[in-house]
Amino acid sequence: MNQGKTTEILFVDDDRGFMATAQQLLLKNQGSRFSITWAHNGRSALEELEKNPKIQLILIDYYLPEVNGLDVIREMRRKQISLPIILLTSQRDFRLAIEAIKYEVEDYIVKDEAIESVLPRAILNILERVQLKQQIAEQLRADLIAKKRTEAIKELVVTVCHEFNNPLAAIKISADIIARQTLSEETRARVKELDRNIGLVEAEITRLRDINFEKIEFHQM
Repeated sequence: MNQGKTTEILFVDDDRGFMATAQQLLLKNQGSRFSITWAHNGRSALEELEKNPKIQLILIDYYLPEVNGLDVIREMRRKQISLPIILLTSQRDFRLAIEAIKYEVEDYIVKDEAIESVLPRAILNILERVQLKQQIAEQLRADLIAKKRTEAIKELVVTVCHEFNNPLAAIKISADIIARQTLSEETRARVKELDRNIGLVEAEITRLRDINFEKIEFHQM
């Protein structure tokens, strides 16, 4: 991540004491800046996500009033909110961790461990991982677009070559028929010149057809 860049975090937790401790921990982290928006329950978290497009990451406690954090995450995914999420809980629960993975939760952290400098490092690692995933996805998308463009150009070239070859074949046959007739020297020379030019055009069409378009870099207009 770029040093000095502010990371916008939505922190969903009804434990004010832990939230204050976590905020102090994040603010003390050297080399990174965090801007924290608080939400005390799932409903307010969803409302904040709808109105704040700057949020980059969600920290959410499992134990929330009304509905638990996993239910809120499930609703986020149903609403196609794809932001990275860290699930916080007061104790380790293997079954909860497995369930969280189903909803693409990036990390699962016990609160007691989070306040021992684990939290800032986990946030930065996750954001770097997400950024890398985005770069890979963008590259794959660019590669797919380039492949489709190459295939379209190949198809166009094949069509052009076909359109040229048909009339050329007819002209070549006609020239061959004419060459078998009794002709003046001047006319015979012209027929030979025509035949030579047909050969040149055929050679250029073959060169065009045999171009390796994978090695050509195309630029968007």
